[in-house]
Parts: sequence; structure tokens; C-alpha cells
Amino acid sequence: MTPTPLLFLLLLGFTGAQVTMDLRMAAAMAAGLCKTRPTDLVFIVDSSRSVRPSEFEQVKVFLAKVIEGLDVGPNATRVGVVNYASRVKNEVSLKTYRTKAALVKAVTKIEPLSTGTMTGLAIQFSLNVAFSEAEGARVKSPDISKVAIIVTDGRPQDSVKDVAQRARDAGIEIFAIGVGRVDMTTLKQMASDPLDDHVDYVESYSVIEKLTKKFQEAFCACSNSATDVVFLIDGSKSVRPENFELVKKWINQIIDKLDVSDTKAHVGLVQYSSAVKQEFPLGRFNSKKELKEAVKKMDYMERGTMTGQALRYLTEKSFAPGLGARPGVTKVGIVFTDGRSQDYIGDAAKKAKENGFKMYAVGVGNAVEDELKEIASEPTAEHYFYTADFKAMTQIAKKLQINICQEEDPCECDSLVKFQKKVEEALQALTKKLESMSKRIAMLENKIV
Repeated sequence: MTPTPLLFLLLLGFTGAQVTMDLRMAAAMAAGLCKTRPTDLVFIVDSSRSVRPSEFEQVKVFLAKVIEGLDVGPNATRVGVVNYASRVKNEVSLKTYRTKAALVKAVTKIEPLSTGTMTGLAIQFSLNVAFSEAEGARVKSPDISKVAIIVTDGRPQDSVKDVAQRARDAGIEIFAIGVGRVDMTTLKQMASDPLDDHVDYVESYSVIEKLTKKFQEAFCACSNSATDVVFLIDGSKSVRPENFELVKKWINQIIDKLDVSDTKAHVGLVQYSSAVKQEFPLGRFNSKKELKEAVKKMDYMERGTMTGQALRYLTEKSFAPGLGARPGVTKVGIVFTDGRSQDYIGDAAKKAKENGFKMYAVGVGNAVEDELKEIASEPTAEHYFYTADFKAMTQIAKKLQINICQEEDPCECDSLVKFQKKVEEALQALTKKLESMSKRIAMLENKIV
């Protein structure tokens, strides 16, 4: 009788369960790859009569897909859902479901209310009830985000401006998603600043899913997100005072995107014209509020445009370990200019990149694109930006993603490297076991024959 493969495995003491266990270990490692910031997240969903049943189903699919991308758990992200029309219904409390599967199942069972559109009432309910500790919200802390995502397709029948402000003042970050014939003014009254990051519009419910990735990335946090960011800002006379104020707003728009803290993102600011002035060094301010206030206080220098001199300052001083920069931390330089440099930039630009700094170059008006490309890191197309109009800088801020993660996926940082290494080790061990098993099977076959 020829032994079956399973019998050989049993004879060798190497069962299918062991193989399965190794594969399950690899899968488990993959499942925990992307970690999201601890967040109390509440969806506020319009189900008024203008939202057809089929469209409401598409909203639920959107909610489910965003949830699938979250790190759901009591100590990670908690999710609630508020359903509203003329009245408000707390469909899912932050304390109720602790797993993705249970949350998604609960979302699929939500039914539309199909009456009016009392958006202000829904925000007030969320502030008073959905985000209350009684319903599972955690005590206010810098380590825990409070986020509301409002989805609506119409004009509210009540006021939203004041109640949305109260919610924002309470520390709730509000994203407003408008669909179809929504009132855009209302969306802007509800959403947090910067509005470009917090207001979204889609033409119909059938394409709302395209926003899924945005919100999955918005909640994703990388394990090695420590970085030193220095802005190098052209304050020459060609910029003009009114445009310099737009530049300061642009800087703060980017700061809003950073995870600023003592252990994560540090920000420094240098202004240059004919001379170079350090406005504040890395590490002086460790909160977005402090940083943004310091940026607003920056005085306009005027005079010339010595970009090469400014780049040398960035390389030799701004990122120097003894002057606030942290050893072993990613270094990012963001250079803004509106004209041709009056000195040579080549050597300083080359030195910055040779030192491993990730360099972004942003030009407006009369900026020279060849100079921007010379400053920018590779791939150049992803690290230099140009617009003719200062008012269009907002669009550059949206495109300029200071990805601390080096991989394409913003969640794939050190955890991905560790994951790949562990999987490779597990597969190598499994391969050795299988090779050994094959040799022993061959020996047994020879004996049987």
C-alpha cells in the first residue's frame, strides 16, 4: 500500500495544522499593518425625503468602506452613527460595537427617516449626546481625536453656523460632504479649517465611494512619523505685503496637515531676502496653535532675493543637531520663492539633497522653473510646484503631501518592513520544513519500493 501524503505528514510529525498556523501568523501580521490614530468618530447622515432609498444604500456602503480602513477597538477608533431628517436618531453609539464586523452589520440595518432636513439639530444632538462620555466618548485629550463626518444633499431647514462653531470649539473636527444640489455655503459654515481639506462635493450618491480613500488616509497614522520640517520663505520686495499674508496662510494650511507634537513633527521657519532671518527654530513650538500664531506674527522683510544664501543657511544651521534638529529624524525643507535668485543656488541645492534632506520647491509669479527643479528632490515632478497667482497657492498646499512614510501607502512605514521581514522568515522556515519533509518522503518511498 502506498502511503497517502497526509500519512507521510503524520509520520513526520508535521501536520497540516502547523502549515495553517504559519500562514495564519502571516495573515495576522498583515491585518495589523495599518494603525489609525485613536479617534472618536461620529458619522452624521442625512436621510431626509430627498435621499432616495437606493441612494441611502450607497451612503451605507461608503460608511462601511471607511470603517473597514480603520483600526477599530476600545483603545483605538470608536465609531458612532447619527441618522437625521426632521428628527434625530442615534443609530450606533461610540460604546456599542468594538469590532469592524459588528459595526458594518449595524450600518447595513439603518433605515432612512424620510422627512425634513434639520442639520443644525443633528449637530447639536451629536455635541450633546453622541460625543458624550455616557455614549462612549473618551475624556478630552490631545492623544484622542474627535471627528464628525456630515453627509447631506440639501439645504437645512434650520441654522447650522452657530451650532457648528460650538462643536468645533469643543474640539470636534468636522468634515462636510455635500451631494448633488447641496447648499455649498452651508457646508462651509459647518466644516473645520482649512475648508479645502474639510469640504467635499460629489455630483451624486453613486460616486460617493470615491471619497473612501481620502478618509481612510485621513485617519491613518504611521509608526515613524517623527520629522523635522523647515520652511524657507522668500520675503523679497517683489512678493508685496498683501501676498505675504497669503503666504503665511499657506504655511499654516500645511501645518494643519502635520502631526505636530514633542515626539512627532517639529517645524522651523526661516525668512530670507537680501539677508536670512530665523523666525523660530525646530522644537521651539510643539503644538499647531503655537506654531500658527508664530507664523501670523512674522514681519515682511522686503529687499532682495538671495535664495542660494538661504539654502546654505538651511543646510548649515536649520538642520544642525545643536540648533534644534533631531538626529536620525527625516528632514524636510520647503522652499518658497516668487522670483529669480540674485545669487547662485546650484551648490547649496546639491548639498541639501546630498545630506539626505527631502526638498520641496514652490514657485509663484516670476519664479524660475529651472531653479525650482534644481532645488527639488527626485522625482522632481513630485517635489516642485508652480502657479502664476498667489491666490492659487491653496491648491499647491493640497497637492504638497509631506509623506513621512517613504512607501506609496501612507500606512506602510516601518511596520511594513517588519511585516515583510517576518513573513519572509516564516516562509523560509516553512520552506526548510517542506524540503526536509520531501527528503524524508523520498527515503520512505525508497524503503517501501
